[in-house]
Amino acid sequence: MNNSMLPWTESPFLEKQLAESSLQDWEKKLVRDYARDGYVIVDSKISDTLLSMAAISMLPSFKKIKGADKRIQDAWKRSAFVKDVATSPWIMSLLRILYQRTPIPFQTLNFPEGTQQDTHSDMIHFNSIPERFMCGVWVAFEDITDFNGPLHYYPRSHKLPFYDMIDIGVKASSNVSSKKAFMVYAENYTSFIKEMITELVLEKKTLNIKKGQAIIWSANLLHGGNKILQPGSSRHSQVTHYFFEDCMYYTPRLSDIAINKVHLRDLTNIATGERVINKYFGKKIRPNASLYLEQETIRMFNSIVHLFPREIVETVKKIIYR
Repeated sequence: MNNSMLPWTESPFLEKQLAESSLQDWEKKLVRDYARDGYVIVDSKISDTLLSMAAISMLPSFKKIKGADKRIQDAWKRSAFVKDVATSPWIMSLLRILYQRTPIPFQTLNFPEGTQQDTHSDMIHFNSIPERFMCGVWVAFEDITDFNGPLHYYPRSHKLPFYDMIDIGVKASSNVSSKKAFMVYAENYTSFIKEMITELVLEKKTLNIKKGQAIIWSANLLHGGNKILQPGSSRHSQVTHYFFEDCMYYTPRLSDIAINKVHLRDLTNIATGERVINKYFGKKIRPNASLYLEQETIRMFNSIVHLFPREIVETVKKIIYR
């Protein structure tokens, strides 16, 4: 057996590992399909009742949102139905097959309608060391058609290189302000991905699935949301993001690994309610103390920057934004 630390669906040794495994034929096909395409579409085996109750439980919260983006993050903390979807035994068992490690559900996103989100790779938001031990699962709470803003995705795009912020000329760790970090991401990363898709002539597919079906996609698969063709139509659904055990978990969009600025994530395992420990070769890893202090200094400085003359502000920035 080789010593590769990649998920086996990303490994050049997959066929050897499958031959040595005790998986059933249908399980081996699932793994091969996922390795080839970067996604699989499955029956979630979540009851129709649970799906409906999860959607209904979110309605009061959705009604309170006044902005255009109506998604709600981490509703599992207040809805047992959302949590039950995130920790579905069948989905968790499929993820164990695909990654050969215990899955850790760490974030939920619930939607009442299509997001029309720009195409992206989840790896820019969530990554691990070893790499690619992360995936997303999108479950339909109602039938999804071309008209209500379905998900779109690019088969086999997970085989592309992972493009970090440094690859598009951005020093990510300087963007401590959430608003600034998002703007830098939106203006640089999403336009880069859009141009790359055009240049490489990647094939785009649209996800039309029935209530109760789900798509599992690998960390680097390019995906986003289509336009809503029927205004006012609903698209109730849930995304759960999963890491896998015994890794370090960080945010590339805010990290510069080359200069030891890794934005480690502070996570809770939705399934157990316990804090997730970052590990490197089995050893517990704590956040970089100097990076934490630097980020806190920048946050404090940004809150009082308006009190000082521009010349002083620029001088201080050169010192702390190194």
